[in-house]
Amino acid sequence: MKKSLISIIILALLIINIVLTAIMMFSVVSTNKKTAALVTDIASAISLDLRTGDGEVKEAVSMEDTVTYTIADMTIPLKKSEATDSEGNVKDTKDHFALASVTFSMNSKHKDYKNYGEDMVSREELIKGKIFEAFNQLTMEEAQADTEAIKQDILKKIQDLFESDFIFDATIRVIYQ
Repeated sequence: MKKSLISIIILALLIINIVLTAIMMFSVVSTNKKTAALVTDIASAISLDLRTGDGEVKEAVSMEDTVTYTIADMTIPLKKSEATDSEGNVKDTKDHFALASVTFSMNSKHKDYKNYGEDMVSREELIKGKIFEAFNQLTMEEAQADTEAIKQDILKKIQDLFESDFIFDATIRVIYQ
């Protein structure tokens, strides 16, 4: 009698285990599908960054094909802060400057590199002008808050200046005073 009672209890626990496993599998599978869809969305968003305006996929530039050009030690005046205190007086009346160095990474295998990249020195003043434009429109607080946006702005301005994307990256080192 005891053995049959234990067998019935084991059978009942086995059935409960199968039911709970089935419930768990259905909930995990649906969550797994949602996770897979999220990963697919993220992967497609990342691949958008690899595409150019005309839909072509940008190739990664190897270190062997990367050439750099540095414009160092520029002192750039920043826009005055417009923040006021409760009485309407401007809080900060001092002039602020950005001491910046910008290094451009260029693809030496790009078709436009031979036209523009090998003779960057002759175009340095034009490039400095674009860098000044990127910084001049910002206050010190705005510039400190979003250096990545400044970097992207400079890169876009330089690519627009040359009407080419042989310059594929800009690295900024900046100190604010």
